[in-house]
Amino acid sequence: MINKQRIIDRFISYITIDTQSDPESQTTPSTEKQWVLARKLADELQEMGMTEVSIDDHAYVMATLPANVPHQVPVIGFISHFDTSPDFNATDIKPQIIEDYDGKDIVLNKEKNIILSSEYFDDLKQYKGQTIITTDGTSLLSADDKAGITEIMTAMQYLLDNPEIPHGKIRVGFTPDEEIGRGAHKFDVEKFGAEWAYTMDGSQIGELEFENFNAAKAIVKVNGKGVHPGYAKDKMVNSQYIAIDFINSLPRLETPEHTEGRQGFFHLSDMKGDVEETVLEYIIRDHDLGHFEARKEMMQDLASEICSQYENDCISVEITDQYFNMKEKIEPVMHIVEIAENAMKAVDVEPILKPIRGGTDGAQLSYMGLPCPNIFAGGHNFHGKYEYVPVESMQKATEVIVKIAELTSENYK
Repeated sequence: MINKQRIIDRFISYITIDTQSDPESQTTPSTEKQWVLARKLADELQEMGMTEVSIDDHAYVMATLPANVPHQVPVIGFISHFDTSPDFNATDIKPQIIEDYDGKDIVLNKEKNIILSSEYFDDLKQYKGQTIITTDGTSLLSADDKAGITEIMTAMQYLLDNPEIPHGKIRVGFTPDEEIGRGAHKFDVEKFGAEWAYTMDGSQIGELEFENFNAAKAIVKVNGKGVHPGYAKDKMVNSQYIAIDFINSLPRLETPEHTEGRQGFFHLSDMKGDVEETVLEYIIRDHDLGHFEARKEMMQDLASEICSQYENDCISVEITDQYFNMKEKIEPVMHIVEIAENAMKAVDVEPILKPIRGGTDGAQLSYMGLPCPNIFAGGHNFHGKYEYVPVESMQKATEVIVKIAELTSENYK
């Protein structure tokens, strides 16, 4: 049995280290503070008895649990990221531990009247009677993805402490900058040396994912012409009005708040501007590659159409692909999903196979030659003050890792 208090202690020791990444930075890691946790993880891996522990010039941490069986078993891996989302405050995290949760609202911050509502966030109700770790309402929790790190570290310790559990060679990897889309960019797949791996970066208990969005970023620049307002007739061109035309011409119901499942969207994530120039930042997402390409084409065509209306090149659209749907790379090796599914069932977790409405390091790694499905880490409401994680879900995720190691060894006898 995975020790509950050890999971709690380990998790809190990680989340209280600020590792927020920075999308504006060009370095890897994007923030110096990520090194603090990277070095801590490397030290802990060394101390627990893992071999081939390394931390490279970009803070990627890797280590090995050697095989304890005589027969040949494929090398497998487990991967999580240690950076925290830049979307919300991640400094001075003060976790709250709710024992024997009663299924009702949780007061995160009485002074600021911040409530984690069990009606609004109704997933909470399934964890009645369990131990829930929440924020104090002033920061995110960083369960994404320090829950995953906690689970991998705890599983490795458990396998070291219980050598009677058979397993092949296991590699573990911890990455920076996943939250800004760069987690896999400098990951050395050849050095990692696994035939396949699993990211522990999903949400609720049971999630098992091998499909994700195709993803791109779009920067829309709108140029206007500034003139003194008192003398502007037939001369001023206000870029902000043109930007509004662009925004309103995209399908309004194809946005995150109106879509689910495999439905794609355009998401206006940021806008700033004045009369002279307005800049819109979009992310484009779709599970279907054809629809994804059509979305990108739609944005370019819309820009051209508006430019023709104004009879000048007032809009430019720069689109950069970020990652692609890993389904294409996982389907030829579906046995790796089946092993994870069987491991869940063996530890009394009901598998929930569904597409990720997002991306993971695993998506990029799959295209780099390391097929990498995603397994639940247990957290909910990532990237904000309502984030929480049930400790029992982290325990089960740890058990799943151990069982995957065992089943892989048995399957290759």
